[in-house]
Amino acid sequence: MNEEMLSLKPEKVFYYFNEITKIPRPSKKEEKISLWLEETGKKLGLPTKRDKAGNVLISKPATPGKENVTPVVLQSHMDMVCEKNNDKIFDFEKDAIETYIDGEWLKAKGTTLGADDGIGMAMALAILDDNTIEHGPIECLFTVDEETGLSGAKAIEAGFMNGKMLLNLDSEDEGQFFIGCAGGQDTVASLECIYEKLEEDCKFFKIEVKGLLGGHSGDDINKGRGNAVKLLARILWNSYSDYNLRIADIQAGNLRNAIAREGYAIVAIPVEFVEDWKNYVASMEKIYREEFHTTDPNIAVTIEDAEPIENVFEENFQIDILNVLVVCPHGVVSMSQDIANFVETSTNLASVKVINNEIVFTTSQRSSVESKKQAIVDRVSATFWMIGADVTNSDGYPGWNPNPNSQALKVLVEAYHNIFHKEPQVLAIHAGLECGLFSEKYPDLDMVSFGPTLRGVHSPDEKLEIKTVKMCWDLMIEFFKLLK
Repeated sequence: MNEEMLSLKPEKVFYYFNEITKIPRPSKKEEKISLWLEETGKKLGLPTKRDKAGNVLISKPATPGKENVTPVVLQSHMDMVCEKNNDKIFDFEKDAIETYIDGEWLKAKGTTLGADDGIGMAMALAILDDNTIEHGPIECLFTVDEETGLSGAKAIEAGFMNGKMLLNLDSEDEGQFFIGCAGGQDTVASLECIYEKLEEDCKFFKIEVKGLLGGHSGDDINKGRGNAVKLLARILWNSYSDYNLRIADIQAGNLRNAIAREGYAIVAIPVEFVEDWKNYVASMEKIYREEFHTTDPNIAVTIEDAEPIENVFEENFQIDILNVLVVCPHGVVSMSQDIANFVETSTNLASVKVINNEIVFTTSQRSSVESKKQAIVDRVSATFWMIGADVTNSDGYPGWNPNPNSQALKVLVEAYHNIFHKEPQVLAIHAGLECGLFSEKYPDLDMVSFGPTLRGVHSPDEKLEIKTVKMCWDLMIEFFKLLK
């Protein structure tokens, strides 16, 4: 138990977040946290139910005199992105997150913190466990598998919840209220590896690109951060043409919704080119540090000796792989024509990995315009079809159309002004929120998303600004006070 965290305020919020950090909850493996939430609801003596997907709904009756107030759903997701530094020994299916306080921030040691969206769950549970707050009928909805497909939200059946307003507690900037989001779709391409024996006299090396910030493939895609897959591919492509580099293995990037922070390849270099190649790689590290001196100041390109491997990629196969990695789009595709400085469409080349004799490419596309989303999915698919890869596109998820006349938004803005004496920002977000899926089955549901400030989400740099948790807590209490 992190006793230091338990000294933070609001006490009940951080108590529950501390409990949540002890429970493994990778996406699609939320059984433990789902059962714990169900048990917690029952221990609090509140009506609790769990559906076939593992989603949990805990209801709390209105306090006396508030029975006729609009019923509200507080919604958050159970799963977390499981990213760690390469040198961190950690099992996300067994180990508790190791948290610590660093000044104004709560962080984790070498892994993602899981405040996305563990802090949202903790705030909802604290509301359920606090009998001093006046409120109308409340339902707290905890969904599974938000991070890898929003399948929990997809599985919610009509009638599972009864609220008329929904506050999604999964945003990452205090003082910002979101009333719309992008839709998304993943593309995965795979190709059977073709190998050949190496004929030349070569030395083997592990070349690695690391030290990048990475980040959320939606929220951070417009920040100009380096992508380890693209940067590694750039070096490999030039190294093949100039130094006859041959690839034996490649493992770069990780999760589809995270910008790739690190990656490596095992390569063979003809002995006569080794020194020149090493000098070239050192020059590329210098170039990358210049190109990304603001966004990724700690970028590094390293080389170390590797054990010889009998087979390498067949030459024409290697050419296809390198060409597709260089050509595959990554980053912002277009900006919104309606909202200033808002990303409309993007794509994330998340990873390339050799797995069981196949090379697998994972990408994630987002857009707030459905036709533009389909266009970038088609473009990415065509990129991989050109090398004969098998391409699979996920079902995707819809965007969430803004409702500037939202009553929930109106009350939240009033509450924010009452407490902080300033106006919040009202925005749409270039990331997937579950609200779009809820609106399909609950078309009249009035929704707003907000939350405390998080930075570095989906990476081991994830951190939670402590003071903003209390700000969000106070905002919720004022919201319930004002709601009619």
